[in-house]
Parts: sequence; C-alpha cells; structure tokens
Amino acid sequence: MSKSAATPRLNPELRAFLDEMRERWGEHPPFESLTFPERRQVCEKVRQRWADGGPKMAETLEKSFSCADSSMRLRIYIPKGVEPPYPALIYLHGGGFTLFSIDTHDRLMREYADRGNFAVIGVDYPLAPEHKYPVALNCLVEFVLWLADNARDWNIDEGRLAIGGDSAGGNLSFAAFFLLRELGEDHIIKAILSNYGGFSSTISDESEARFGGPGSIMDRIEARQYWCNYLRNEEDELDPCAAPLHGDFKRFPPTFLVIPECDIVAEHSIEVESRMRAAGAPVTAKLYRGAPHSFLEAMSVSALAREAIQDGARFIASAFHSA
Repeated sequence: MSKSAATPRLNPELRAFLDEMRERWGEHPPFESLTFPERRQVCEKVRQRWADGGPKMAETLEKSFSCADSSMRLRIYIPKGVEPPYPALIYLHGGGFTLFSIDTHDRLMREYADRGNFAVIGVDYPLAPEHKYPVALNCLVEFVLWLADNARDWNIDEGRLAIGGDSAGGNLSFAAFFLLRELGEDHIIKAILSNYGGFSSTISDESEARFGGPGSIMDRIEARQYWCNYLRNEEDELDPCAAPLHGDFKRFPPTFLVIPECDIVAEHSIEVESRMRAAGAPVTAKLYRGAPHSFLEAMSVSALAREAIQDGARFIASAFHSA
C-alpha cells in the first residue's frame, strides 16, 4: 500500500469533527498547565459528546481485575440477540498510553458489539506516566490468561477471543500477542483488530511534514511526549513488546489494519502490513481516504467512520465463525 506524493485532503465531515473538537478543547485551560489527572478529566468532558448515543445493549457489566502491579476496571458489553457463551473482543482504548478510558470509548465499543453480534470487553489498563512500560502490558496479558481459564464464569466463550484497540490500544494488542506467543499461549487469540496503531516511537520527516504541524490532530512533538510518558528508557524503543514494528510477525492470527490516509502514524501500519505479508501472516488492511487519526470517534457525524467500524466488526465476526 503506497502513499501519494500530494498531501491528501480531509473528508469534509471529519474536518468538521476536528473543528468542533478544537472548539471544545478551547473551553479548557492549556493542556500543558494541567496535571495528568486534570488532563484526563478534561478529556472525559471533551469527548463525552462523542460517547453519547448509539446502540443499547442487552446487558452491560462492570468488573475489575487485580494484577501483580496494579488493577484494571473492565466493562462487558453484551448485545441483543446473542446467546451465551459469547464470543468476545477485548478492546483497548487509545490515548497515547496516557489519556482516555472505557468511558471515552463507550459508544465505540457498543457499536462493535452491536454490529458484530459479539461481546466486547473494554479494559481500563494502567496509564502512564504513573505506570511505565511494561505495567499495562503485563496486566493485560495476566487478564487474557485469566480469562482463558475463567471465561465461562462470565458466559464468555474462551475458544472465541479476539483483541483489538485504537492507537496505543492497537500497539498493546500486538504487544500482548507477542508476549502470549513467548509464553506458548498465542492460541488464545483468534484475531486482532488494529485501528491506526502506533507501532514505533519514530515518525518520519515526510509524515510530519504532510500530517503534523500546527492544526493537526497530533504532531510529532505530541507523539514523542506520549512515548516519553510510556517508556522507561531509550532501550525500550527497540523492544518489540513496546514498539511492535520491531517484532516478528510469524504465527499471527488473522489481523485487520484500519489505516487513516491523513494520519501521522499511518506509515507504521503500512510498514506492519508489508512485514506481515512477508512473514506469511494473514493480514487485511484498508486505507480510509481523507481520514485523520482518531476518526472512529466521529461515528455519529461521519459515514466514513461508520464504514470503518462496520468493516472491523465484520472482520472479527468472520474470524469467530472460523474459530
């Protein structure tokens, strides 16, 4: 999948989404003047508009999971018309390993559950910089291993589990699979969904020139700050479980890469697709023309976002049917 030389134009609906998002950010103090807990509170307020509405679930369950280094809040979405034991997508929200929650991504997860006819388990993993790599990853893998043994307690089918997420959540989905593979437990995961995953701490000059800079949804400086929050040192930048672009893509399950055309980290997914194909991994990738990073949150106002969500839901449902 190649990029054109000219800088693509944003989809009009998504441009309006970004404009409204900037207006909402402007109602709050400058981000850099706030503590990390205060930043998260602002994020919840700004993104509430996009988490409202959408499909109603047959049942929504609040759970928690204690791991060695921390604990995680969980939310299980069970759509209407699905009989137990439910196939389930474990979903990891984005936010640069630093921000957001299962609340900011509530509607997105309900959309996946409703459109795909499977349960979705939202995970509030420990956030950086309070919790540096690999705390969130280790907690996540502990949970996946626990779920594989205890899924029936929640009416979940342990034989039909997938994992996915957006941005940092896409990274953690790949990293979790790498770690599970090291442990000989990769059979647990039947499919992976990556929505504009950030797979490396490096962003090219070309990508920054085309999609970063003033007015962009995310530039290289902001992305670098997220990585500084998450990683312990420079050595972590080459660790495949922190930066999956450096990993080995053999023995992967079916994987779907959602790639927004106007995204500063789109080059990561394009490179991952190439490396997965070279390794013989079953990968599907789709480029969404005129879409920026985080565009799935615009589902209430964007046909393109709804298309991408439907594509992801269909992909995961198909993998469950084949499991």
